[in-house]
Amino acid sequence: MKGLALALSWLTVLPVRTDAPAAPVAAAAIRWAPIVGALLGAVAGGVLLGLTALGVPGLAAGLLSVGFLAVATRGMHVDGLADTADGLGCFGPPERALAVMRDGGAGPFAVVTLLVALGAQASALAALAPRGVAALAAVALACTAGRAAFAWVCRRGVPAARPGGLGSTVAGSQPWWMAPAWWIVLAVAGFLGWGWRGLVAIGVGALLVVVLSRHTARRFGGMTGDVLGAASEVATTAALVLLATGGPTSW
Repeated sequence: MKGLALALSWLTVLPVRTDAPAAPVAAAAIRWAPIVGALLGAVAGGVLLGLTALGVPGLAAGLLSVGFLAVATRGMHVDGLADTADGLGCFGPPERALAVMRDGGAGPFAVVTLLVALGAQASALAALAPRGVAALAAVALACTAGRAAFAWVCRRGVPAARPGGLGSTVAGSQPWWMAPAWWIVLAVAGFLGWGWRGLVAIGVGALLVVVLSRHTARRFGGMTGDVLGAASEVATTAALVLLATGGPTSW
């Protein structure tokens, strides 16, 4: 329960009070993260359906729902995606890339990456909106898949790229099988709800996270908290776009 409380405190704007996290509690928070993602996705799906019922145009409803998710997570994941894009886009040794990521500004790589990712999410939500409860389920599944990516980035054998911060607290805290276990569960859920499209949505997101984690570990010399956010947004975006492609299946 301490792990769940810490996950809610870290990953949402909910005013959950926690003590300074010990290593076992921080590790438990990463394992709870997909559940928190499911809750966030369900609420965001409800926001999308509510806006649609009020007559808000589909793309506007999608953008507002994406904005809700950013606010509900304090913008940490989109900030991590932006910083990771700038870090990967710069030249020089890992120290320079990490310095660029710490700078706090948004360079051209960050701006373009955010436009593409958030635009793709909003467009996917606009396509999902007319599908009713299937849209809510799709958003919940995608957000869960995004938070399941944390366990892969934090797998054992990948050190923290720098001391201090969230990355050093959770680096190497998860067994290698934790993320695949989550992905298998989500792939089954995706297949039951959307057929092969749901299975592919989770699989493609997982593959992108594996590639991103491997590349960032080499480029930065390990993982950072920004990479956690980037992995979450990449997996969520991939799942949403693929789930929105085509018409409803089992739903």
